[in-house]
Amino acid sequence: MSASENKQLVRGFFADIGKGDIESALARLADDFRFTLIGTTKLSGVCNSKKEFVDRIMAPLGAELEGPLVITPDNFVAEDEFVVVQSRGRSTTRKGVPYNNSYCQVFRISDNKIREMTEYLDTELVTRAFG
Repeated sequence: MSASENKQLVRGFFADIGKGDIESALARLADDFRFTLIGTTKLSGVCNSKKEFVDRIMAPLGAELEGPLVITPDNFVAEDEFVVVQSRGRSTTRKGVPYNNSYCQVFRISDNKIREMTEYLDTELVTRAFG
């Protein structure tokens, strides 16, 4: 895939999540998807499969947030199989705590699937919002 096609795949991933269409977002991930969340929060660490990502990240976030996490991508930089995105996320926890984070996400795309994602974010905000 071209860098432009890779950017479109990632744009679609964010659009699906923002609409709450998690099934479509997950369809864009490889089964052996590797997700790394930096820091030392309770969500930080490495997931080594799509299933582990759902169980350790998506399900707990879905249980804690009032609605979908709407991520607005601001900048995309793509080269070869990598796409880097600077973005902002907005949501509210079920306890009424605003969760409005800033992100830098690095994606690796292969065979029309997202294979890897490393996410850099405000970890203090994660701890404040989710414990």
